[in-house]
Amino acid sequence: MAGIGTSTYWEDLRKQARQLENELDLKLVSFSKLCTSYSSSRDGRRGDTSDTTPLLNNSTQDRMFDTMSVEIEQLLAKLTAVNDKMAEYTNSPGAAALNAALMHTLQRHRDILQDYTHEFHKTKGNFLAIREREDLLGSVRKDIETYKSGSGVNNRRTELFLKEHEHLRNIAMATKENVTFQRGMLKSIQSKVNTLANRFPAINNLIQRINLRKRRDSLILGAVIGVCTILLLLYAFH
Repeated sequence: MAGIGTSTYWEDLRKQARQLENELDLKLVSFSKLCTSYSSSRDGRRGDTSDTTPLLNNSTQDRMFDTMSVEIEQLLAKLTAVNDKMAEYTNSPGAAALNAALMHTLQRHRDILQDYTHEFHKTKGNFLAIREREDLLGSVRKDIETYKSGSGVNNRRTELFLKEHEHLRNIAMATKENVTFQRGMLKSIQSKVNTLANRFPAINNLIQRINLRKRRDSLILGAVIGVCTILLLLYAFH
């Protein structure tokens, strides 16, 4: 490499580094403003239901974001290459006497490169996060508007369904209360009958005879039904 041992080569590298750093500084300021304006414009249009203008503006900002991202990445790559050449120069035999001063200067340029790289990735990450969030919110809002515009016919059906559901619920509750009331009355009557039976033995004996007759009649009726069923089956199969 021609002139690698001369101070002219080093000064040329420093000049290139400073020029790239200045360009990066301006680009990063514009890049940050773009991301801020993107967020602000989105916030200002949240209440706007119009689709044409927001889509156009967003598309323009997205293209600017992609273009500026590529340009900044290219500048960072060039500055990295210059820093690598400066590091190579500090290791050359001719620069050994000035190595401490050269390394200090090189470290300053490396720190600047690191700061710019960090700032770029942070701003880019924030922009992408905002865009993803706003795209999601926009999709949700669009679904809501679609539902509202198409649900006018269904509102009447939903209202009728809710009224019918409430009517059936009231019937079920009334039936439940009636059954509970009748059950309570039967328990009360049964309790009074038991009390009378215990208090008057004659009534108790009468109730027992009635129960026995009912069970006997049930057995006789069951036997008659069974015999009739058997006879019908025999008749059906012959």
